[in-house]
Amino acid sequence: MSISIQIDNACAGGAVVPAPALLRRWLRATLRHLGRADAQVAIRIVDETEGSELYARYRLREPSSGRTGQPHATNVLSFPADLPEWVGLPLLGDLVICAPVVEREAADQGKVPDAHWAHMIVHGTLHLLGHDHQDDAEAERMETLETEILAGLRFPPPYAPAPAFASNPP
Repeated sequence: MSISIQIDNACAGGAVVPAPALLRRWLRATLRHLGRADAQVAIRIVDETEGSELYARYRLREPSSGRTGQPHATNVLSFPADLPEWVGLPLLGDLVICAPVVEREAADQGKVPDAHWAHMIVHGTLHLLGHDHQDDAEAERMETLETEILAGLRFPPPYAPAPAFASNPP
């Protein structure tokens, strides 16, 4: 198996980013689950400024995206390489993950930060491999894959409601 993962942490500031070994583990688990033995992926960890700039440049201007409004940082952006098969390179593409957004979402959703980071790696990698969630059937298939992969990594289902905690535990 030849999986090459390059990680560039360009996030200045206080956001906590998992160790590169964890990011690689989660990405490799996704690829193995889908039967991919060869792949090259770059992961760039960014702050909200860069995340907003990339979103504005590459997502707001997509004619098919239907996206309008103000640029903002999002949790993960996927940029598939989209090479013709005859090129013969295992280049999948790039993931851009906005650390402060992922950190904030994990807190807002009551999730363990590593579980949410793993979900973003899995979700973004599935996009690189052509999966999407533009309609209900696609979304269901993608969510099922995410849940299976994350379960294999011993994380809870990403779309389950966060557990409710009593304000006064016994």
